[in-house]
Amino acid sequence: MKKKIKRSRRSVKSELVIDYLSHFGETKPDVLAQELGVSKSLASAKLKEWREAQKKVAKALSVAVSDGSTASYYELPKKAKELQDLISHKNMNAQIGEIFRATYRYGQSSHSSELRDAKKIRFYIDAEIKRLEQL
Repeated sequence: MKKKIKRSRRSVKSELVIDYLSHFGETKPDVLAQELGVSKSLASAKLKEWREAQKKVAKALSVAVSDGSTASYYELPKKAKELQDLISHKNMNAQIGEIFRATYRYGQSSHSSELRDAKKIRFYIDAEIKRLEQL
């Protein structure tokens, strides 16, 4: 009976680590262990599994995974002349488009100070996070 309980606890902890990574993204094993109260070895093992799963998903979706050099997703479309061309090319939603615009003009517009732009970026980031959490 003890072995079953140990396995189920480990299973619960493993799921906890995977859920954390899925929600917050990659982090260091030390951080996982401390945040979740799991062993560093379990955190390392689950992080490795999660990374492999992410690679498989990227490959299955034919998404470019950068090797550290300039990746194809950073290349500008040939006909892009304005910021809106890039927003359309990347099929950005309203929130991401506003973040992109405010970041691009940050501190350069006479009608918008750096503080206003920063607050606008935060507003739209919060809206996007809320939208994603509801999916």
